[in-house]
Amino acid sequence: MRKIPMRKCVVTQERFPKKDLIRVVRTPEETIEIDLTGKKNGHGAYISKSLETLALAKKNKALQRALETEIPDEVYQELEAIITNE
Repeated sequence: MRKIPMRKCVVTQERFPKKDLIRVVRTPEETIEIDLTGKKNGHGAYISKSLETLALAKKNKALQRALETEIPDEVYQELEAIITNE
């Protein structure tokens, strides 16, 4: 039996299987990107796929703290689109 990789959501601090989370990456070029493959270069932070968690992340700036940089509104909008299409 294969081991399931677990990751922690930076907002709720709960552990989930990696495939149940969305990875947001601060690339070496200091841009913020959503990494659906989980393989992009850079410092990553995981967020669970729920609109409540996304709203909380925006409110308490959890992604901003985890990635140590400002998160543009476009990233939050893109995350919202991904979550609602799931």
